[in-house]
Amino acid sequence: MRAFLPVSLRRAVICGFLVVSVSLIGCKKKDTADAEAEKKPEAVPVEVVNVRMDSISANFSGTAPLEARGEAQVVAKTSGVAQQVLAEEGQSVRAGQTLVRLDSARQRLQVEQSQAQVEKLTRDFARAQALAAEKLIATADLDRIRFELENARAQNKMARLELSYCNVTAPISGIIAARSIKTGNFVQISSPIFRIVSSAELEAVLNVPEAEKTKLKIGLPVKMTVDALPDRTFEGRVSRIAPVVDSGSGTFRVVTSFAGGTGLQAGMFGRLQISFDEHAQAMLIPRTALLEGEQNTAVFVVRDGKAQRVAITTGYTDGSMIEVKSGLTPADRVITAGKAAVREGLAVTILPSAPEVPTSSTP
Repeated sequence: MRAFLPVSLRRAVICGFLVVSVSLIGCKKKDTADAEAEKKPEAVPVEVVNVRMDSISANFSGTAPLEARGEAQVVAKTSGVAQQVLAEEGQSVRAGQTLVRLDSARQRLQVEQSQAQVEKLTRDFARAQALAAEKLIATADLDRIRFELENARAQNKMARLELSYCNVTAPISGIIAARSIKTGNFVQISSPIFRIVSSAELEAVLNVPEAEKTKLKIGLPVKMTVDALPDRTFEGRVSRIAPVVDSGSGTFRVVTSFAGGTGLQAGMFGRLQISFDEHAQAMLIPRTALLEGEQNTAVFVVRDGKAQRVAITTGYTDGSMIEVKSGLTPADRVITAGKAAVREGLAVTILPSAPEVPTSSTP
């Protein structure tokens, strides 16, 4: 005879079976969700910078010491003892100003001696002319006296010139950079006693590779900074360009000029930048956005929350910025930090503290 469970017991068994089934199904769904979560990659935090529209210049950079355009060594043109030294180092002088007075006793005696000879021969020549008019003297004698008078006059001029050399004067206007004489010193002929530099104009000479020969022109603007005045930028121009290239070094000389009276001094070391071309309203991005180790130049841009690798064509480089000629749009944002962990199509999270690139002033 078939046995039947009581109704209450059958209901309890069915409820228990349902509870176990629901629990098993819930656990299975949870495990599936956890597995999918583990398979889904997390968004990579990155820093981005907007493409900027600005002008950029093509530059040639170099270093060179500043030199005075006008510089002169003051030398003695005669010998003698220095009786007075009238200039010191750092003093401004003008062209023709007396710097040293030498003992001139010997030169004065030579002037007096030659002057006396000129006066004597002048009288002799006057008498000879009177005698020649009366045919009382030969023409040859008259010519001899005239030649002697001309020679005496020349010797007198030479003596006076030698006397003027006892006052040593400045050949150019400028500043005394060095003094190598003291009162009482004996000065030899052609010995240097002063060095004068003119601060009205300063020059810096660059040795530029021959590949830049066709790009640089006279009159191009030049910017320069010096270590002694780190907070200032000085502006000048290209004043001279050598017409030939040195075959040994493969370079040519470019002379740049800067106005004096601006704090610059000869001997300062300058860092120069010559701008020879400019592109207005160019697309600029930081150089740090470029992908390293790539055969073709490329960057990562953020589009629809994902990283996308974009090949670009670059142009001029100016400091930390580089020009993009094709591949990007002004609305693009390029990744500058976090590139190492980014892959094509990977979701990214833009960090809110991404630094802004400062806008540079257009030169």
